[in-house]
Amino acid sequence: MKKLTSLLLVLTLVFACIGCGSSKSSDSAEDVKSEGVMTYEEYVAADLDTEVTVETYVQAKQSWWEDKATVYTQDKDGGYFLYNMACSEEDYEKLTPGTKIKVTGYKSEWSGEVEIVDATFEIEDGNYVAEAEDVTSLLGKDELINHQNKFVSFKGMTVEAAGQDADGNDVAFLYSWDGSGQDGDDLYFNVSLDGNTYTFTVESYLCDNTTDVYNAVKALNIGDKIDMEGFLYWYEGVNPHITSVTAAK
Repeated sequence: MKKLTSLLLVLTLVFACIGCGSSKSSDSAEDVKSEGVMTYEEYVAADLDTEVTVETYVQAKQSWWEDKATVYTQDKDGGYFLYNMACSEEDYEKLTPGTKIKVTGYKSEWSGEVEIVDATFEIEDGNYVAEAEDVTSLLGKDELINHQNKFVSFKGMTVEAAGQDADGNDVAFLYSWDGSGQDGDDLYFNVSLDGNTYTFTVESYLCDNTTDVYNAVKALNIGDKIDMEGFLYWYEGVNPHITSVTAAK
């Protein structure tokens, strides 16, 4: 998905996976928008390819490269995925979880994922880190897309075969979507609920192969029951970017 190939981008991963595998909590006063700033409802209603201005809070950072940052953000009403936002390396360091930013860019869509592109931002006073919202019951329902880009959880799901290895044996995960990758690439794995199977991803720029979640997915067995947290990304349908995997409670 929208991959860059620079070594420098890989080196910045140490800053990208803040919070991978950890729980989050909220700490914020009432989320009042400044003059001229859209509410989340107004943002959703805005047409694609139109300019939007939102105030939102950094939840995690995916990558930085050539003065552009890709960031997962959220306010108390919804999530905003900021793709290739103009950002110096110095400012990227300041975008810690909870940081409030005012963002102006263009609402765009890529393979179902609604995002803000060609954006600029400024840091404002305020702090908010979202609790994971349990959306397990919404899987397979049209309402799920209303939570796109939020920090969410899925509970009590069963690991299914993701594909087969070179010997024809079923495996619980694949490196890259088709199994053509190697350690360090995105991990793809399948989980099921009520007879329906879904593909989830550990996005390697968000959570690389040194993180708990990456290694937890590598240790999965078909049939395991697991709970997960992550960001409700979309790619030709629901494709969550998972940041935490634990045994189901």
